[in-house]
Amino acid sequence: MKSDPKSCLYCQNNETLHSLMIEVAQLSVSRMFIFREQTYRGRCLVAYKDHVDDLNLLSDADRNAFMSDVAKVTRAMQAVFHPDKINYGAYSDTLEHLHFHLIPKYEGGPDWGGVFQMNPRQVYLTDAEYQEMAEQLKAQL
Repeated sequence: MKSDPKSCLYCQNNETLHSLMIEVAQLSVSRMFIFREQTYRGRCLVAYKDHVDDLNLLSDADRNAFMSDVAKVTRAMQAVFHPDKINYGAYSDTLEHLHFHLIPKYEGGPDWGGVFQMNPRQVYLTDAEYQEMAEQLKAQL
C-alpha cells in the first residue's frame, strides 16, 4: 500500500468528501454514496471500508464480499432509475483507496456510447431530491 490513510478522502471522512457525495448506507464491507453532481442521474460510488488501494490486495472472501456490495448497489440503481446501462469505473492513480464509480447511462443521454466525465459540474439537486433518492435506494438494498 503506497498511500497514507491520513490523507485519504474516504478514510478521513471529511468536509471535502461530503461536498462531493452523500453517504447512503453501510454495506457488508463497504460504504455506498450518491454523487452530488448528477449529470448521470443516479450516479453512485461504493468504497471499501478499510484503506486498501487495489482489489487484488483483498483476500478472496473480502474481494467477493466487496463485489457483492457493488452488485447489490447496481441492482438498487436499476430498480430506482431504470438506466439502459451502468458503467463501472475503478480508478486509483490519484486517490489510492479501493472504490468503484457506478454511472447509470441512458440511451440518448450524456456520453451514451462513450466514456463518462468524472465531474462535469452541470447538474445538482435540492437536499430534498437527494434525500428522496437515498431513501429509494435504501429501500432497494
